[in-house]
Amino acid sequence: MKLTFLGAAREVTGSSYLLEADGVRFLVDCGMFQGGREARDKNRRVFSFDPRTIDFVILTHAHIDHSGLLPRLVALGFKGRIHTTRATCDLLAVMLPDSAHIQEKEAEYQNLHRFRQGMARRDAARGSYPRDTAPLYTVAQAQASLKQLNPVDYDLEIAPHPQVRCTFRDAGHILGSAIVEVWVGEGPRRRKIVFSGDLGQPARPLLRDPTPIFDADYLLVESTYGNRDHKSMEATQDELVTAINDTIERKGGNVIIPAFAVGRTQDMLYLLADLTRQARIPKLSVFVDSPMATAATEITFKHMELLDAETHALMGRHGGAQYFRKLEFVEDVEESKALDRVTGGAVIISASGMCEAGRVKYHLRANLARRESTILITGFQAAGTFGRRLVDGAKRVRLLGEDIPVRADLYTLGGLSAHADRTALLAWLGHFRSKPRQVFVVHGEETVAKDFAADLKTQFDWDAMAPAPGHGVILE
Repeated sequence: MKLTFLGAAREVTGSSYLLEADGVRFLVDCGMFQGGREARDKNRRVFSFDPRTIDFVILTHAHIDHSGLLPRLVALGFKGRIHTTRATCDLLAVMLPDSAHIQEKEAEYQNLHRFRQGMARRDAARGSYPRDTAPLYTVAQAQASLKQLNPVDYDLEIAPHPQVRCTFRDAGHILGSAIVEVWVGEGPRRRKIVFSGDLGQPARPLLRDPTPIFDADYLLVESTYGNRDHKSMEATQDELVTAINDTIERKGGNVIIPAFAVGRTQDMLYLLADLTRQARIPKLSVFVDSPMATAATEITFKHMELLDAETHALMGRHGGAQYFRKLEFVEDVEESKALDRVTGGAVIISASGMCEAGRVKYHLRANLARRESTILITGFQAAGTFGRRLVDGAKRVRLLGEDIPVRADLYTLGGLSAHADRTALLAWLGHFRSKPRQVFVVHGEETVAKDFAADLKTQFDWDAMAPAPGHGVILE
């Protein structure tokens, strides 16, 4: 039995693992790399395996860094089933076509730029034209990949292959996210491999806490925040109150919130409603400017049974609309553009969460140079992303072809992360009743993953390592 780490190895994005055993070959996750030119180059590389030889895929959740290369996998010949939770299937029906649309638009922009720079002129010496940039995959290919989804209920064992059994447990990260327990082989050669996926932070809005796991032969555990703890929810709410009141009430500006369409947008709506209910902030005019976030919010309330009791009590059937002066889900592009002419009093929640694509880039262009506005960063910003440059203190940025000074206030609300922090990760791992044969620390930047692996050796006496990209290990 061999496990190969194709992505999210000593980095945070590109989650994908290949497991090969007697008579079976499958992937757990098939995620896109995120974070600038290097990530784009990785996404365009040919898979290190023939997609036609993969029997099936197990998908932990819908985030693009876990699911975003599925359309490419299918387009290159994968014919098997993609097993994931029901809520994840619903989210993918929105997220993968949206990702494809972004790929198509980026390719179109690059080709237009090449043409305007004169790169498309005929090469007199060779008599040829430079090739156009093709999208990573198309909307049609994304739609085709959805036909291979197989929805699975939590806590129900399935057999995607005669040699494989697996069960999806609630990971509490985003709607539909799962820890996956996988059993491969039969008899004395049977081995249990646990893939943590992305683990949620306990006692956070919307979702239930991650399900404890008690044993595994081999464990893959994420480490995004393996080197630090989040701010407490109380401190996070205090900072959010300060940012909202200072910007809306005192300065009269706008609050721009780059937010992941799935999870973070719904968290923000919950928190803004709750703080208004407590009379800590005024009733706000809130604009959710992301068609995908709108669809994800509808899907979230379709799966109310997956939400925690506090969310049921506050949001009810109407999504907490009674707590807002205005709550508008913006669909039309012209309405989105009109928001950039609003000079104050608006809270704009828009994707993408790392400011790499989508409508939020236009709202940032309109507000970054304005001292009265505030940018509210609510989640992890991967190395190389536009959001990371803002968090690292950039004074000027290049955005949509313009050089823009950064004068707006910047707040980073670390306590809203959908990822478990160091204390929560160790608490989840502390449920194991027996020592795994080996632990692989993944989904963390290189120093974080290595240090967290060392912590597991110290605290639990576990054989833990942070595998390198492309590393393969024999599971005995």
